[in-house]
Amino acid sequence: MQLDDIDPHKYDAWNNMAANLAFVFWAVGILIAIGYFIKLNATSGNKNKYDFINRHEIKTLWVAAIVVVIGLCFFGNSNIEKFSAVLFFVRAFMTIAFGLIVGLILQNLLKFYYPFYIEKRLKVLRYKPRISPKTGKPMKLLSEEEEDSYLDEGMQAEENVFSVDYDVWKDEESGHIEIEKYAGHLHAIQCPECNYQTFKVAKEEITRNPTATEEGEIIKHYLCGYCGYKAKKIVVLKQQNKVEGATAVPA
Repeated sequence: MQLDDIDPHKYDAWNNMAANLAFVFWAVGILIAIGYFIKLNATSGNKNKYDFINRHEIKTLWVAAIVVVIGLCFFGNSNIEKFSAVLFFVRAFMTIAFGLIVGLILQNLLKFYYPFYIEKRLKVLRYKPRISPKTGKPMKLLSEEEEDSYLDEGMQAEENVFSVDYDVWKDEESGHIEIEKYAGHLHAIQCPECNYQTFKVAKEEITRNPTATEEGEIIKHYLCGYCGYKAKKIVVLKQQNKVEGATAVPA
């Protein structure tokens, strides 16, 4: 049977099915996004929110975007008036091309533009004063020099090679300490060449290890994931010091 011989009433059946599928996919995509933000709002603690956004937000929104795009493709094929072999293949080609183009645009938005927005939110969460469980008052974020007294030698070594970054919060009234751990290379920075937030440390080279009497040196090699721009930066590593004992409560 030729496509032209299909019962015209079946056009309506297909159109109704395509429209219903479009609404279903749109609903699923919206529910995925809403479900994510409900979980985010239900997450307690600024550090936990920070980690949740880092691990899930872009991936979840990308999945939701794909589902919505599939719905758009079905909706675009829900008003067929007559089947023909040529029309069938033309519509299939146009639908696939449309879906790929829209998907590529959304992917670029999430990959190259959305990180600017995420980074601002993460900075607010990371540096918002923590409340002491002992006194109920805001705690102080210690400087790099002050926090060393509360980090053991292993923690300081991690910070020296930039694999991990620690924030130390102190309740000056009670002495209560909280230490929060962050991945040192988690975020890309703005590329000086293309201005996208895609400039990350590709590798690190320790040229001189720090000792108790001398500072060390490390070369950080940067690479832009978008334009391929490369750069390197020499960073001085602090001298190794003995760490005084301290009681810390990991966050």
